[in-house]
Amino acid sequence: MAAAGLAAVAMLATACGGSDASSDANKDTLVVYTGQSGDWQLNFNPFSPTMLEGPGTIFEPLFFFNNIRDVEPRPRLGKSFTWNADGTQLDVELRDDAKWTDGQKFTAKDVVFTLDMITKNPAMNGTGYKGVATAVDDTHVSIKFTEPSFMEGPQILGRVWMVPEHKWKDIATPATDVVKEPVGTGPFMLEDFKAQAFTLKANPDYHSGEPALKKVRYLALSGNQSGEAALKQGQIDWQTGPVPDIANVEKNYPGYKAITIPMNQVALFTCSNAGLGCQGPQTDVAVRKAIYYAVNRTQINSLAFENTAGEISPGAALLERDKEQISAKLTEKTAPMQPDTAKATQLLEGAGYTKGGDGVYQKDGKPLAMTLKVVAGWTDYITAVDTMTQQLQQVGIKITAQQVSWNEWSDARGRGQFELLIDSLHQGPAPDPFYNASYFFSTATTAKVGEVANPNFARFSNPAVDAALAALKGIDPEDDAARQPHFDTIQTEIEKSIPYIPVLTGGTTSEFNAKKFTGWPTKDDLYSFPAVWARPEHSEIYLKLKPAGQ
Repeated sequence: MAAAGLAAVAMLATACGGSDASSDANKDTLVVYTGQSGDWQLNFNPFSPTMLEGPGTIFEPLFFFNNIRDVEPRPRLGKSFTWNADGTQLDVELRDDAKWTDGQKFTAKDVVFTLDMITKNPAMNGTGYKGVATAVDDTHVSIKFTEPSFMEGPQILGRVWMVPEHKWKDIATPATDVVKEPVGTGPFMLEDFKAQAFTLKANPDYHSGEPALKKVRYLALSGNQSGEAALKQGQIDWQTGPVPDIANVEKNYPGYKAITIPMNQVALFTCSNAGLGCQGPQTDVAVRKAIYYAVNRTQINSLAFENTAGEISPGAALLERDKEQISAKLTEKTAPMQPDTAKATQLLEGAGYTKGGDGVYQKDGKPLAMTLKVVAGWTDYITAVDTMTQQLQQVGIKITAQQVSWNEWSDARGRGQFELLIDSLHQGPAPDPFYNASYFFSTATTAKVGEVANPNFARFSNPAVDAALAALKGIDPEDDAARQPHFDTIQTEIEKSIPYIPVLTGGTTSEFNAKKFTGWPTKDDLYSFPAVWARPEHSEIYLKLKPAGQ
């Protein structure tokens, strides 16, 4: 598989002629690998769960919010914004020099159209937006809410991708329709698409000036091993994922550097809610908790993640970034790093499970057996899954791993057609645990099995959590004392149910070509979360990069 992947990379690298010509032609082309396993499926709809690229690069938000550091948002399509005193009206001033890549002018009408569109299509509304937007004039939008909604600001301003009304008004089902020829305002536009690779080129008419980075080429390989092999050959300039001996990247890959940031919470996603159509033993909280206690996180970290991961909170807030908001009312501040098989056994037997002759627990004649989906080629997650499968077998829980394509995995995740799958909880636009909770634990962002959830894939629904999220929206984010009781409620309710079974806080590692390009984020200058698959964060990095020597 690795050899086949490298052959594809070699063909791409030499497409312009000999190696010298290729080197010259590619000196301002950033070649990236996002972990895509298998062919790309053409779709540039930025709201689709099977979207392959677009947010930040082709389609822009109004502002960029740094979700690692508490800093002022950077204008993109917006220039400034203000709230009224009680948080019920958000006024936005837009830039007047932005154009869509078909030459038409970007105006406030496009913003209103985009916001109206996502309110009419719940599957597109991953932020839970409920405002009413009005175009005051071409460069001013006023958004009104029926209740205080301070926390909506970074969501609306930083995580809604603006689309052109004149192109999208005739799309019948914008939540799912495939967009083959994207028209955006962003710094990049689609140059060409093939199943094995597609290329974005710099937008020469970008409102803030044509980027110094002229092209970004996205490769599809066979997984992490072929990505690492291509990196070794110098044929990838940026990938986010594991490589052997990760502590010595600069020695093993001359010219390259690495950076690791603890941001994404690795978890076993469960289709947890029988009331919304989930089926399988994982709908029983006792089973989910038994898994939580039975896994050996220290061993998983060592075998799958080269000890780059860290502890994780069962309340889903980030231990380091959100330490001030971690609830003191949690039963456990962190998930146990060592297994507690006695606790797991007690939970299962207390819920009526008995061990069969084969050592597997059963209930009502049905064995405690589940399938766990993982993307083929994601070697770190595959190793984690294999390790957990063996660990859980020792306590009488049978797990069958299913390696599937990213497209199949993504579709199953969105529609709830899984028992378990491995993924990570991503963060919101600003460094605040509210956003992670509002994405993955709100009834507003889920759906019945068979319908697309966005992104509460576990189908978790809890009135107390919903009420706490609603209350937080109306509290000034600077008022820590008023906010904390609601964080207490959210985190303790999550801990009781664990619809996403916490594994570890993943140390997200990127390897990048520091010899070919300058401007990469550093630990001292984390101007954006450095992950090539993080959108729109990657676009901020693309905008900063310059070919060496420029």
